[in-house]
Amino acid sequence: MLASPAFLSAENLMNVLTRSSIIGIIAIGATFVITARGLDLSVGAMAAFTAGLSILAMNGLAGILPALPAAILGLAAALAVGAGAGAVNGTLVVKGRVEAFIVTLGTMGIMRSLVTWLADGGSISLDFALRGVGRPLYYGTVLGIPVPVLVFALVAIAAEIAMSRFRFGRHVTAIGSNADVARYSAIPVDRIRMATYVLQGVCVGLATLIYVPRLGAVTPSTGMLWELEAIAAVIIGGTALSGGHGRVWGTVAGVLILGLVSNILNLTDFVSPHLNGAFQGAIIVIAVFLQRKRG
Repeated sequence: MLASPAFLSAENLMNVLTRSSIIGIIAIGATFVITARGLDLSVGAMAAFTAGLSILAMNGLAGILPALPAAILGLAAALAVGAGAGAVNGTLVVKGRVEAFIVTLGTMGIMRSLVTWLADGGSISLDFALRGVGRPLYYGTVLGIPVPVLVFALVAIAAEIAMSRFRFGRHVTAIGSNADVARYSAIPVDRIRMATYVLQGVCVGLATLIYVPRLGAVTPSTGMLWELEAIAAVIIGGTALSGGHGRVWGTVAGVLILGLVSNILNLTDFVSPHLNGAFQGAIIVIAVFLQRKRG
């Protein structure tokens, strides 16, 4: 790039990949939810809530156990909390028959407020003795590949196989296309829809598990607008917002596009990086408009 020679440097591109991996893992879960004609607006608040409880668990366990077991159990709690939060969303949507937009908008506010309460309006900081233990989860490498990038790649591969090769993926697509027809075809619609929200929660927990060592602390603003980034990546990747058509590799491409756009805004002075959210919002509107025109 002429505007910034640093853009094409290996270090910068690897940094973009690493940062994009966190949103990418969350967006993979969102791909399944949206393909089944669902929506989850709570993922950013869920990440903050999950991170807050995970840090509190690690800090509490650090006084009882050595640093490594305390960190492992605390980080494992992130997966459990994420899955639990996803199950709550799924139960309210599927069993409660409430619109996903309303449910997840409500749980977004609840979880964001709970984080603010737990932090007493400030931050929840990870015990200093534990920071070095979890550091490799974000900053470590395997054969020169950053751990977050490797995890994102493995999650994407597993998700693509599940979406295209397994019965679960076919059922998700069928439900998104027409839930009534899927029900008449003996597909357990409610169970599959619930599973997509739990999967979304697990993906949030996994992303948070990796991101906590980098954060070192959680504030009420942690994860702000992550839901916008995740949904934008899914829609850019070609998954239909109306459901029935999901593209995991498209989501991966969408995540990388958004990561590169954000990086360009940060490296150049053409447009303020504070307008990143505006770009993502505009991309969602344009992508959905084009999908409707094609339909």
